[in-house]
Amino acid sequence: MKSAVETLNPTRVRLTVEVPFEELKDSLDAAYKKINQQVTVKGFRKGKIPARIIDQRFGRGAVLEEAVNDALPKFYTEAVNGAELDVLGQPEVDITELKDGETLNFTAEVDIRPVLELPEDFSSIEVEVDAVEVSDEDVEKSVEQLRERFASTSPVERAAEDGDVVTVDLEAKVDGEVLEDGVADGVSYTIGSGELLEGIDDAVKGLEAGGEATFTSELKGGSAAGQQAEVTVKVTQVAARELPELDDEFAQLASEFDTLEELKADSRKRLANMKQYDQATQAQERVLEKLLELVEVPVPEKLLADEINTRKHNLEHHQLDQMGLNLEKYLELQGKTVEEFETETREAAVKGIKTQFVLDELVKREKLNVNQEELTEHLMRRAASSGMSPDQFAQAVVEGGQVPLLVGEVARGKALAVVVESATVKDTNGEVIDLDDEEEAAEAATEDADESAESAEDKPEA
Repeated sequence: MKSAVETLNPTRVRLTVEVPFEELKDSLDAAYKKINQQVTVKGFRKGKIPARIIDQRFGRGAVLEEAVNDALPKFYTEAVNGAELDVLGQPEVDITELKDGETLNFTAEVDIRPVLELPEDFSSIEVEVDAVEVSDEDVEKSVEQLRERFASTSPVERAAEDGDVVTVDLEAKVDGEVLEDGVADGVSYTIGSGELLEGIDDAVKGLEAGGEATFTSELKGGSAAGQQAEVTVKVTQVAARELPELDDEFAQLASEFDTLEELKADSRKRLANMKQYDQATQAQERVLEKLLELVEVPVPEKLLADEINTRKHNLEHHQLDQMGLNLEKYLELQGKTVEEFETETREAAVKGIKTQFVLDELVKREKLNVNQEELTEHLMRRAASSGMSPDQFAQAVVEGGQVPLLVGEVARGKALAVVVESATVKDTNGEVIDLDDEEEAAEAATEDADESAESAEDKPEA
């Protein structure tokens, strides 16, 4: 077999392959064997039909077609490996010549990863990030949120007011018909929280237990999501919320600390850790943007089109479906035109492809490997963000053949860390940021969030 490579553009090549007919022998034998198992000829046992009889009865052309279909992937792969091409996606194959007993010639056009020229070092990259500043107001807000979680409620015999917790029965009608999924009883709602339907606050305020009102609102989910509905709300109970006093007793109730001052000091520390985590994330994003500006990255058009279609499909058929929305309604809520959405999607896809190409090239240059511990940590983070247990997520990844994708994600993360480590990162106060400290802060922020959640679960409500 002979092959040659013609570069069509920086991301696409055409392979020209010539195959001597004798190299098709194994595929021809396999073709005869396959056809033998599929057909019957009177006078011959199944699987024992001579080749000449198959040629006479079914045509030599059918055998050649079967043999070529079987052989092409092997010859294409040999040509790709021989030329040391890093191909992307499936090739467009064209059989240019097929002479029985003489030769098989074909061409294959396919996208390839572009050759990239990365900077020798990344010390020239300098970015600015937000300074970590925790104000007294931030601390007071954090403590107040904790206080809200330990609020108690008690029924009252008066009209509902802002901040009250009301228990309501709801019934939604569209075009005068009650929706099958439009009835809900015993719903608990805090007036002013904005967690239910638009217009419900005005409807229930001023009502006592047993009171009823009707209002019009756009449904957020369900079978009639996005439609205007006439909603009847009946208040069955009004309860006032009582917040605990901000004192040492509250600190002991809501945390492991003995005094309110200790609780506030811990809140300040937690907020600082979270802001340092955000700062580190911001640094990574801005360093990546600078890196992409330094490297010229051609993007294969077919790969880009596929990526755009994948992003649209995931948005429409996964994210929006779960929210009970279609694309048109989503764009309306976002205040975007179709043209703006198309432009943003294309830009995001281009950035995603360029990022992968650049970081993959850096992984190769730096000879970065992923060990089992790193992969396990990444898997657990992905599992947490997906709402699945680590075991469930791991099983889904293995069954879906997604392990190489996760390995790639970890390797690219390590490559970006190499760049960030070499870059200069300053905050808005002009201070140089030590990103090693930021990683420790990120771990602390995660631990703090877990401890806070566990603490809230362990403490009984007042």
